[in-house]
Amino acid sequence: MLTLYSAKGSGGIAVEAALTLAGVPYDLIDSYTWDEDDKASGDKVLAANPMRQVPALVLDGGEVLTESAAILIWIAEQYPQVRLAPAVGDPMRGQFLRWMSFVSASVYGHYWAKDDPRRLGVAGEAVGVVEHALLERIAECWGMMAAQVMPGRYLLGDELSVLDLYVAVVSRFRPRRKRFYAKAPTMADVVRRVDAEPRLAAFWAERMPFEGRWEG
Repeated sequence: MLTLYSAKGSGGIAVEAALTLAGVPYDLIDSYTWDEDDKASGDKVLAANPMRQVPALVLDGGEVLTESAAILIWIAEQYPQVRLAPAVGDPMRGQFLRWMSFVSASVYGHYWAKDDPRRLGVAGEAVGVVEHALLERIAECWGMMAAQVMPGRYLLGDELSVLDLYVAVVSRFRPRRKRFYAKAPTMADVVRRVDAEPRLAAFWAERMPFEGRWEG
């Protein structure tokens, strides 16, 4: 049995969604690392990840995987029958790896600082300035990605992949979906399609319900 440290509304939701599509059972340990009023909850993940970040996936033999993109790629490779990524040798494999890495490094990677610029030694009025700059950078990166992908029904063609799950989840974070739609209009229909995926309807409702605050 896999053990997953995650949290509602977090980047770990993309991993949960992938495991749900693959039909893979797992033990879920919610760890709300941003909850200052309940630090014990957030500390749970320390058993697997000294970075105190979710998601973290513990495999059957005790090996630990961290980093959303790495875990998503691992799931797609471990369960190829579900077709959640282009296979090795597929013409789209390179673009799949490129954009998984791009979302991780150029978008998702900014949130550690954006969520609390004081982590970078920023103080006073500069906190708001840095936060605003990071939100602008995130929006620009979505725009750069949209200018270079040519979606079909999904980002890499006509089959749902873990890249679609990743983008659909992270695009709900600030600066929220309205800004995402404006900067990345070619990807708007894709994330809406992922939101409406019938196989994930019950999952989304439980773990990341699409409420007004995600729209922005």
